[in-house]
Amino acid sequence: MKVIIPVAGAGAKLRPHTYTQPKPLIPLAGKTILSFIIDQFLEVGQNDFIFIIGYLGEKIKNYVEEHYPHINSTFIVQEERSGTGHAIYLAKEHIAQDEEILIVFGDTICDYSLEQVMKSNQSLVGVKKVDNPQLFGVAELAHNGMVSRVVEKPKIPKSNLALVGIYKIIESKDFFEIIEKEYQINEEDEYHLTNVLDVFVQQGHQVGVFHVNNWFDCGKKETLLETNALLLNKVEYASEEIPFFDNTIIIHPVSIAKDCEIENSIIGPNVTIGEKAVIRSSMIKDSIIGSYAVLEKVVLHSSLVGSDAFIRGASQSLNIGDNTEIDLS
Repeated sequence: MKVIIPVAGAGAKLRPHTYTQPKPLIPLAGKTILSFIIDQFLEVGQNDFIFIIGYLGEKIKNYVEEHYPHINSTFIVQEERSGTGHAIYLAKEHIAQDEEILIVFGDTICDYSLEQVMKSNQSLVGVKKVDNPQLFGVAELAHNGMVSRVVEKPKIPKSNLALVGIYKIIESKDFFEIIEKEYQINEEDEYHLTNVLDVFVQQGHQVGVFHVNNWFDCGKKETLLETNALLLNKVEYASEEIPFFDNTIIIHPVSIAKDCEIENSIIGPNVTIGEKAVIRSSMIKDSIIGSYAVLEKVVLHSSLVGSDAFIRGASQSLNIGDNTEIDLS
């Protein structure tokens, strides 16, 4: 089996951060989005990966080679942004005849039994019930529980089962032939994977579904910060042993990377800080701070601060009496 991870997107909804940093490398609860995905597969013994890179692809390649030097990794450049179906097709030459493939989009963090998915002898798609299915690709099911149709952002949804971005394909030869010969082109001239899957189903291939317990949204700033908080509240992601920081209060849960300098500050809750960040005389909660960032005399909440950023606020001297409430926001 090969794992195909498309990471060629520009991450437009997370700009300006994604002008210089690929979305899969944005820090989240002490890791990167991409590392969550790779680590899930390594835990079940999967070691063969194909990365479809494009925008800022060299940074993703460098990250994988530095942090995961022992995996079998192949990097394929998607020169033109022609959609997710086209991105998957680029991996064809690296897949053996009808070798099983597992596709996971590079911004998809889900809680599910990957081991059971890998052991299944049928093609599968991951789904999650949502309240607004018109915003997603959705899977419609037949009476036997198998997928009967796949629709991209239906105007009148007949299903609330959103596709989360995880697909296991058994008959990869037929799947690649569909992309090549029978793909549909939307108004942006992009080849959507949902269209390919629908043709795959209509041709008679059996595709089941598996439900994910949690689907952590990393698509835009607000939901990324919510995901950061949710993950930090899981025991395995928050920092347990935090070094002493001079005159600083830490309110858990937080994730503080190595070699940070923090003094005279209040940090937390729900804060992720990248390595070698410097924070002085500041209050930060519900935020993500990138590596090598420098923050001085600032009060931040619900903020996403990129790597190497520098922020300096105004200092204030107050003499406050009893029973006083002050809002400096």
